[in-house]
Amino acid sequence: MFEGNKAETTTLIPVLTAFGERHAITEMVVVADAGMLSAANLNAIEDAGFSFIVGSRLVKAPYDLAAHFERHGNYFTDGQILESAREMGTGSSARTRRVIYQWKFTQQKRDDRTINLMITKAEKIAAGTTALRKASFLKVTGATKELEQAVVDRARQLAGLKGYVTNLSVEQMTGQAVIDAYHDLWQVERSFRMTKSDLRARPVFHHQREAIEAHLTIVFAALAVARYLRDTTGVTIKKLVQTLRPLRSVVIAIGDQTIPADPTPGPDARTILDQLPPITLGHSTCESQDRR
Repeated sequence: MFEGNKAETTTLIPVLTAFGERHAITEMVVVADAGMLSAANLNAIEDAGFSFIVGSRLVKAPYDLAAHFERHGNYFTDGQILESAREMGTGSSARTRRVIYQWKFTQQKRDDRTINLMITKAEKIAAGTTALRKASFLKVTGATKELEQAVVDRARQLAGLKGYVTNLSVEQMTGQAVIDAYHDLWQVERSFRMTKSDLRARPVFHHQREAIEAHLTIVFAALAVARYLRDTTGVTIKKLVQTLRPLRSVVIAIGDQTIPADPTPGPDARTILDQLPPITLGHSTCESQDRR
């Protein structure tokens, strides 16, 4: 955890180093989206002893794949993987990086729909039916507004392609393995969505550092428990939270008497609880399902 005014790129190396030392990890591969893609960031990760796989922006794709476009035009087979090398950085900090591209038919369809929407937006602005604002395919020269066809053609050429940059050699990891590793990022993104929504990591209503740390510790402990329950039962984290949250034990005070009341699990909750192993507390084991 770091203060909000610190960029992720300045906190990444300390976190990775501390994690590696704590768990005695000698080889670690950092997987990140294109936001990490700068020559300085990648050099810093590599100099710290880590490998990396990051998403690549497609700005350089026409140059990286010039040979393919010259021989085959815009033709790709579904799932086709192409590899290239690109020098990233300038001067003494420049390093040659391995770049992997994959073309997917489903990705092309999504990209084409997005391009069509952006064309429609630019054409409406050019025609004056929509107020002037920033648009990807709009060219403004003085008082003249028009569709920038060259940019549209370039976007069409790259539709369906996704790029990845890595410092891992082909012998260490094949192109398909690199792509598969990158696509596992959705697991991390799903966890963070859960922490922000169902586990209520944000907003944080604390001001002192110790209170903030305690709040986030509880949230991530809850995430660890939730993922354990998901892996054990096969039930999604969202359904687990919705099903188990109402199960709360209470103590009713009537005068001088206190009466404990345990919840009665419904059918869905009972199915989940029955799949969990007994919990060991110290030297004793809780065999009762309801104690879980």
